[in-house]
Amino acid sequence: MIFKYPRSEVKNGFIDLKQALREQGAEIRQVIEQVAQDIKFEQHRVVLVQAYGIFTQALQRFHSAMQIQDDSRRNAEIDAVRGMLYQALASYTNPQLLGETCAAGQLRRLECAWGIEQAIVATYQVQNEMSAVSDRLYHLKNHICENASTIINSCTSEDELNFLFPEMSRIRNHDLAVVETWQNQIDWMQSLPKDELELLNNSDLNSSETEKIAEIESTSTGLSVPPEQVIYETISEKSHYYSLREQLKFMFQPDLRKDYESYINQRAKIAGYKQLITNNLQQASDLTIANLYFYFKIRDESESEEVELLEASAV
Repeated sequence: MIFKYPRSEVKNGFIDLKQALREQGAEIRQVIEQVAQDIKFEQHRVVLVQAYGIFTQALQRFHSAMQIQDDSRRNAEIDAVRGMLYQALASYTNPQLLGETCAAGQLRRLECAWGIEQAIVATYQVQNEMSAVSDRLYHLKNHICENASTIINSCTSEDELNFLFPEMSRIRNHDLAVVETWQNQIDWMQSLPKDELELLNNSDLNSSETEKIAEIESTSTGLSVPPEQVIYETISEKSHYYSLREQLKFMFQPDLRKDYESYINQRAKIAGYKQLITNNLQQASDLTIANLYFYFKIRDESESEEVELLEASAV
């Protein structure tokens, strides 16, 4: 007896087993799917383990490089460290791997990437390359906002949002604020005359600021519930999933909120809501803007459906 199997297409050098066995039982296809997921997880794990290993080696090498007395040799070693950091960064920001990761996983992975980028900035700073420091901090701010938008767009459930909203609120209110402060300080230092800059470097300003930050962090970590979690629980009672997701976007995409304000203003004029003028909308909370946006959007969609039904009935 000769068995005839369906002709299988070779794609990217591999045969799609699920397609080849499409006539087999669901249990077999489920096993194949699970094996594929396990292989994918292992691939991710191997890449990230290697990247983390390179990152930790780079930090150790950086520490050793700072002990070198000769300027030329020290800078050469720091350059090599920076190359290792960029290598690790490429793995953490690999778009293919990120695309195969859930929103929460993307957040944790990109947080590591942002930490590596800060280490890269530090390598430029110890070499007194302040223009490069300012440039990298500018790009880091943009990366955080762009990455945050990608993560939010990948969010597909309320459970994910319950995790992401407080976490990303803290990133916006603290982590991103620190980067912005860092860049402002660097830009300010670049504007100082040489004698004032030397005086600043010899002062204890940096150490006192570090102590203040450490004190604030110590106080924050002592709180039982982060304030971002409390705020989220409060606004979630007054909103819904889609509105909350847009509110989270507003934190990293201020221009998006302006677009929503414009839409609300236009629809409010048509509906005769005289209080929803531009000035009032600009002063409203993100919660209010997002809720109003979906109120008018749902209303518009309902009116469109009614028109379509009437037109269909007329035909």
